[in-house]
Amino acid sequence: MTMATDHQRAGHAAAAPFRIGERVTGMTYVPPENRPFEQPRPFEGDVVQIGSGYAGVDAGDAYVWARLDDGTECQALIADTKPTAPETPEASR
Repeated sequence: MTMATDHQRAGHAAAAPFRIGERVTGMTYVPPENRPFEQPRPFEGDVVQIGSGYAGVDAGDAYVWARLDDGTECQALIADTKPTAPETPEASR
C-alpha cells in the first residue's frame, strides 16, 4: 500500500474549497452501479474527510465525506458540495 506523504496531503488540502469541520451542503454521490435502487439526495453536514488521502486516487473524481446531524456519514463529489452560508446574528432572532 502506498501512503501519501505530508507534502502530498498538504497539496490536496490547499486545493480543497473547504476544511475539516466546516458545514457544507450538497447532493450525495451514488456510484453508477447503485443508481437503479438508490438516488442522490440533498444533505447538510460537517466535513470529516476530503479525498481518499492517497495520491492520485481521487484524480478523476474528488470526494468529500460529511457527518450528518443524525451521526451517519455520506459521500459527495466536491464539485456537488458547497460551504453553507454562515449564520448571521439577525438570522437567529
